[in-house]
Order: sequence, then structure tokens, then C-alpha cells
Amino acid sequence: MASNTGTSWKTTIIISSSPQCDEPSKILLAQQHRIRRSDTILSSAFVFPMSGTAFLLVTPEEFPAKLENSEFFERIEKFVQVHRNSFLLLQAPVYGKREWEILSSVQNRFLGCNLRVIPVHSTADVVKGMLVIAKQLFSYLTE
Repeated sequence: MASNTGTSWKTTIIISSSPQCDEPSKILLAQQHRIRRSDTILSSAFVFPMSGTAFLLVTPEEFPAKLENSEFFERIEKFVQVHRNSFLLLQAPVYGKREWEILSSVQNRFLGCNLRVIPVHSTADVVKGMLVIAKQLFSYLTE
């Protein structure tokens, strides 16, 4: 169970077994969150069951050269259909033309959906962003 007292908020996070989740999970474990690995959730996904929030971590390299490729967008669509509060974290150390095109393409494709796209630069940004959002939604739900 998560606690909403003070700054030491701790929760359980279900994390995909994909290698892309290894670095963020180490940081989360160091902060004493409970981690559960799962092969049944989408690759590169983080699910915060207590707040009903899910995050999909992707890098620009995962996107096809032609952004209209439906196979990758089908993966995102499946993620959005499963999770009511879904966030796509686009991780790139620097945001150039390609990264902004990807961001724009995803936002246009999923306009009106429950998917929010967040640009992040580092693994620390990924973890910090997930925790801030999940904690805020948890606080909102428990008020």
C-alpha cells in the first residue's frame, strides 16, 4: 500500500521485464518502492496500480523512419486502451528536429485520447516524472 504522508511516499510499481526498464527500476528500488516484474504487461511499461497510472517509455530509435508506420502506433494504441491514465515518455538526451517530429506525430495521432506525451532527457527525469504524476493522482483519488 502507498502512504501519502510526508515526502517519503512509497508505492508498488509493476514493471515490464524488458531491459529498457532496468535503469529506472534500480532508481525506484533505491528509493524503497516495491517493484513487481511482469511479462504480461506491454514492453517498456510501468504501471502504478494505486493511482491507476501507466507510463510507456520509448526512445526515438524505436520509432520507424516513416512516422506513419502503423505497427508502432498499434503498440501505443493497445497501451492507451488498457490504461485509463496513460503517459508516453519520449526519452532523448537532446531534442532535435526528429524528436520534435515524433512528439508532434504522436500527439496528433492520439489527439482526444487519454494519452499524454512527455519529453524526458534522462533516466532520472523518467523516474522523477513518473513519481510526481503517480503521487498527484493517488493524492487526488484518496481525498
